[in-house]
Amino acid sequence: MCGILGGINIPINRDLLALIKHRGPDREAIYSDRIGENEVCLAHTRLSVVDLSEAGNQPMVSACGNYALIFNGEIYNHQELRKTLDFMDFKGHSDTETLLHLLVEHGRDVLGKLNGIFAFAFLDKRKGELLVARDPFGVKPVYYYHTRDSLIFSSEIRPIQRIVKADVSAKELGLLLNLRYLPSPYTLYKDIYKIRPGHYCVFRLRENLIEVDMKPFLSKVSGYRDISFQESVDLYGEKLKEAVARQLMGDVDMGVLLSGGVDSAMIAGLATQRTGKTMKAFTVGFDSRYKVNETGLAAETAAYFGMEHHVVKMDVSNFFDTFAECARIVEEPLATTSFIPMYYLSRLASEYVKVVLTGQGADEPLGGYRRYQGEILKSKYPDFLFHLMKRVVETIGSKNEALLRGTRSLTMNDDILRFMNVYSLFTPEEVRRMTGIDVQEEALDLIHYYYTLVTSSEQTSADKMMSVDLRMNLADDLLLYTDKITMNFSLECRVPMLDLELVNYVTSLPTAYKVRKGKTKIVHKAFADRFLPKSIINRPKFGFQSPTDIWFRDKADLVESILLQGKLRDYIAPEALSCVIAQHRKGYNREKQIFLLLSINEWLASLSIA
Repeated sequence: MCGILGGINIPINRDLLALIKHRGPDREAIYSDRIGENEVCLAHTRLSVVDLSEAGNQPMVSACGNYALIFNGEIYNHQELRKTLDFMDFKGHSDTETLLHLLVEHGRDVLGKLNGIFAFAFLDKRKGELLVARDPFGVKPVYYYHTRDSLIFSSEIRPIQRIVKADVSAKELGLLLNLRYLPSPYTLYKDIYKIRPGHYCVFRLRENLIEVDMKPFLSKVSGYRDISFQESVDLYGEKLKEAVARQLMGDVDMGVLLSGGVDSAMIAGLATQRTGKTMKAFTVGFDSRYKVNETGLAAETAAYFGMEHHVVKMDVSNFFDTFAECARIVEEPLATTSFIPMYYLSRLASEYVKVVLTGQGADEPLGGYRRYQGEILKSKYPDFLFHLMKRVVETIGSKNEALLRGTRSLTMNDDILRFMNVYSLFTPEEVRRMTGIDVQEEALDLIHYYYTLVTSSEQTSADKMMSVDLRMNLADDLLLYTDKITMNFSLECRVPMLDLELVNYVTSLPTAYKVRKGKTKIVHKAFADRFLPKSIINRPKFGFQSPTDIWFRDKADLVESILLQGKLRDYIAPEALSCVIAQHRKGYNREKQIFLLLSINEWLASLSIA
């Protein structure tokens, strides 16, 4: 894992590169050259994981001098791909060197063959083109800003903001309030964008003009596999084992981020089995009075696999003390409360290892969320039942925010409209009252983009939702904060559940093998039943969360004063902010809404323009 930074007609110096030094403290270097009237700079900070020798250093330049590459991530199948280049004289065994030669030989056609997590920039001097790409699931971010004659791109926003001084985008603020995160290509900064997951950008250098072209390299889902359930479990187990084995690639010590759940337990067990070593496991916990505390369950898992277990605990005082620092690191406001515990967990793990594996990414392809259950119900029951449910829930004034969203969405027959409503943190109507901005059309367009790109008419609506989730909220929410926070501590985080070969296989399975009424991640749990003890499999699902529901209620006065005295009041009506706090005081669970508002407020406070 590393940091990449580059520009066209924008000088990249050591001071600018220092802003992402945490992503790669082992080495840094800058490459520059001229193509016509354009000066091109490629800069890199290296976290040495694969091929620790000088042969793995970047920027990496071809022997002929016509090509240069900066790369962030890992290509897990690079040894297999390297075999197709047996005519090449390789200097080392890094995946970066493999990728450089693949790009020289095949150009962007190789992108669909890469099984890994990556963001990279490849300069072809002969064509006068700069190719910048992001992996299929968006594990690695890449941001950019350009004018007609200049460009700057980076693994993080900070270097770009140092150059650009971008303003706040009010429209994107509304989208963020609606969807709880900002899908690519947007950020809260005007004119600063993210490359979409599974996409590449070609920046063509013409005289006094930079042409930009963003295109996908993803492929559509093509029907379901004809396979028995038992056969599907057998093959799933094989592919999961292979995925874990691939992601143990490296020349440094590795560990596992361990919760109390099945997903991380599976990864921990398979990694231990594969290495034959005593692996290190890391868990974050809370005071024992909170039901989300999983340290005891994680300890049982670690003991079962003979792992060296390390635990860090946090409480409400840690939460508020750390919030500003975490918001700075993540760079984009989010509603997901788990990025605070991730901070403590990453800091702990970085004291012992350079690489960690996690069980993150299992829920989206395997149907682990309640909203997929809603899609199953939608396909089985008549519409009038859902309209009746909606009236009942609204009449009784349910305090369950997820139930309200779910019942509201089930009355809608248009897939994209239903997806938007089940995702909505603040409804489009609430956003309009809070900001005066109408965001529904833009939100629908964002969902429609991936709905059209990666789903097919052969899929069930549940599978369509899972396919959209894989490319949208996973990338720009959960994976975004995971990358930013782990890399802040120079820690590489790998996600075996998002191995490309594994996900492609899971996507091809019939919906009923993944999710049915009352059951989730079916094939995954069936394999777990062969591998893990019942005591681990039958545990309740907590998710990676913190007890912010309780904390925000206990500290409601403090939260309200922070929001009403901060920069947020310049963008959102103060009475709307007070209303959210009042609802939470009364027992309505508005923790995600409050967390997002606090996150936006902190982000605004960090802006030099604010």
